[in-house]
Amino acid sequence: MGRAKKRFGQHFLTQEDVAKRIVDALPTVSPAESVLEVGPGRGMLTQFLLKNHSTLYFVEADRDMIPLLHERFPLIGSRLIQADFLKLDLHTLPKFHMIGNFPYNISSQILFKVLDNREQVPTMVGMFQKEVAERIVAKSGSRTYGILSVLTQAFYSCEYMFTVEPSAFTPPPKVQSGIIRLIRDDTKQMNRARERFFRRVVKMAFNQRRKMLRNSLKALLEEYAVNDQSLLSMRPEQLTVQQFVDLADYMNANKINVT
Repeated sequence: MGRAKKRFGQHFLTQEDVAKRIVDALPTVSPAESVLEVGPGRGMLTQFLLKNHSTLYFVEADRDMIPLLHERFPLIGSRLIQADFLKLDLHTLPKFHMIGNFPYNISSQILFKVLDNREQVPTMVGMFQKEVAERIVAKSGSRTYGILSVLTQAFYSCEYMFTVEPSAFTPPPKVQSGIIRLIRDDTKQMNRARERFFRRVVKMAFNQRRKMLRNSLKALLEEYAVNDQSLLSMRPEQLTVQQFVDLADYMNANKINVT
């Protein structure tokens, strides 16, 4: 068996019952739809995916795992891609439901890539460090609510599924893991220009999360109007995702003519 490599942030899941629960967390996928596993490693999730789904792709960055996976699962064939998911052009693949035990050190980057390519990814089930998973699903008013929460929930319905203890891995990580499920909400659409401004507002607000919005957004307020002045007396964690969307949309549509 291939050994875990620190540079890939590998912690191999060893408990089959946990692996099955993760795979079962995927929403119902029709035979015509594709599923992509990111980082199959030794194939703990792969064995259950192959039982449940007919159209599968696998992306593995560690080239030493490729022969192991081919030996264990001969039918994978060319559907196993040796590549860094973060560098992969996802449009070379059909639209896919995504699943994976993500390395903690790049899990947020993986999530942002999903958001950037959300037209390709209707659903995702992923393992994150528990603290990150809780931030993604956090609601307004929570101490853990922040940039990841708002940017993800603007496009996906997010659900925390269950916690995985360090003892389920080899080598065991120093933290707990959390499994979350994202289901894209197709009523929430933004063109890229609108999304870029929305992200700018959210990041600027939370970069000074202890300040009221009138202070954290001060640079933007010199150029863009706000219709609801009461919002400016709130701190970013007090705004719901929809309030952030509405605020950014109003500001974007009401640029002040500076002479």
